[in-house]
Amino acid sequence: MLGVVRILSLLLVPLLLGSARGLHNASQRTFEIDYGHNCFLKDGQPFRYISGSIHYFRVPRFYWKDRLLKMKMAGLNAIQTLPCSCGQVVGSPSAQDEAPPLSERRADYNSAGVNITAAFLIQRKSEPKGPLVNSEFYTGWLDHWGQPHSTVKTEVVASSLHDILSRGASVNMYMFIGGTNFAYWNGANTPYQAQPTSYDYDAPLSEAGDLSEKYFAVRDVIQQFEKVPEGPIPPSTPKFAYGRVGLKKLKTVEEALNLLCPSGPVKSVYPLTFIQVKQYFGFVLYRTTLPQDCSDPTPLSSPFNGVHDRAYVSVDGVPHGVLERDIVITLNITGKAGATLDLLVENMGRVNYGSFINDFKGLISNLTLASKILTDWEIFPLDMEDAVCNHLGTWDGHDSGCAHSASDYTLPAFYVANFSIPSGIPDLPQDTFIQFSGWTKGQVWINGFNLGRYWPARGPQMTLFVPQHILVTSAPNTIIVLELERAPCGRGGPELCTVEFVDRPVIGAVKTHSHVPADQHQDSWLDRV
Repeated sequence: MLGVVRILSLLLVPLLLGSARGLHNASQRTFEIDYGHNCFLKDGQPFRYISGSIHYFRVPRFYWKDRLLKMKMAGLNAIQTLPCSCGQVVGSPSAQDEAPPLSERRADYNSAGVNITAAFLIQRKSEPKGPLVNSEFYTGWLDHWGQPHSTVKTEVVASSLHDILSRGASVNMYMFIGGTNFAYWNGANTPYQAQPTSYDYDAPLSEAGDLSEKYFAVRDVIQQFEKVPEGPIPPSTPKFAYGRVGLKKLKTVEEALNLLCPSGPVKSVYPLTFIQVKQYFGFVLYRTTLPQDCSDPTPLSSPFNGVHDRAYVSVDGVPHGVLERDIVITLNITGKAGATLDLLVENMGRVNYGSFINDFKGLISNLTLASKILTDWEIFPLDMEDAVCNHLGTWDGHDSGCAHSASDYTLPAFYVANFSIPSGIPDLPQDTFIQFSGWTKGQVWINGFNLGRYWPARGPQMTLFVPQHILVTSAPNTIIVLELERAPCGRGGPELCTVEFVDRPVIGAVKTHSHVPADQHQDSWLDRV
């Protein structure tokens, strides 16, 4: 995280406050630092900013006004935003170095619950004069797949914010609303831990922009020091449970290669990375043939941990399991010489912070079969978005089945459904959340909009936020699911392939509501430091 309150962000203050004078005389506005009085000067007057972070790319444009107005009504007089943060980093290996943070006036210890006096004393050692600033005061924390949902207690955040403001310091609350890592835009930390689709962050405004107990606690603290706007606070948006929707199987990824990669494969003796085949997100299929008979289970290995990040392995259409970065580097497979070996490799999100930001994706080193290097690869960069938007809707749904497999996996495959929202009901469509009971891991699109990854088998996120603006009442809504490991149907069992639209999110052990008592949340990561 860059963690800088951009001075430019303060130019948005007149917009938030509705200052006609500020807009009319924008060229006469000034913002500077008064080192003699240890403060900022805005238009020549002492100024202390109370800011909150919002990442516009994590909030649908449809909801920008709603979220910004809620931030204003909480008493904020500035906002902070970044071109990217805790998400994918695209471009050259030095992409983050090309956008370094400004020289920061900040306390190094930004977490709620720390000793505020000690933190600002550290700042004073490096900067004896000037305004005190905490530019990244954490209201919560981000999540990682397979770990508990992170929370920070409301009373801890409120107490620490009070301490900061009582010292006359400026502050930026990171995050004030976290939002959503739609599509493939989540990032990852090291040791490699991918972040989920939800970037709720346990922030004052929830992922869906709902008012929380923390929101009102923060507002109560701010109004002890500054005047907060009068008037009604925009309410939490209504949610609607549209119910269960049944899906039918379309095609496996293997069967759809001509649509997913119409230009055909790139051929190479050794594997190429995503970047080398100009694939920056999503999936690439790597294909070769078995050079020998493997009648007995034979180890397929990535000896240098070169699968970035997950590879779904099959031989002649028989699924064999998953290779996973840092976790599973060897998998036993069987097959005859000449059999087709497929590895569908998923980019789970790039490391976006620290010395390991140079995070290449795909098969970044050779694979071996019985300790012999595999060669002669066909590499298929898959254009999922084009297929979803332009082709999948025209496919005839069918269950193509798959060859017999003793494993508990099915081939990666697409599933589709249509559902209608009655046009005669007032105020529909409304926001909702989609839940994947019985599914394992995959990607989901609604009306061509890539909502992101689901992974209920690992958690903590169990539902995905569905903003109302992607839904329609004038025609059926189309859901397309790419299940990578195991669907709840098609394996001879009685289960149906269904998803469910619910009116409450589940992003961990605790369901999110507009007002959740703080003592009902699990202990935060701060309690374990």
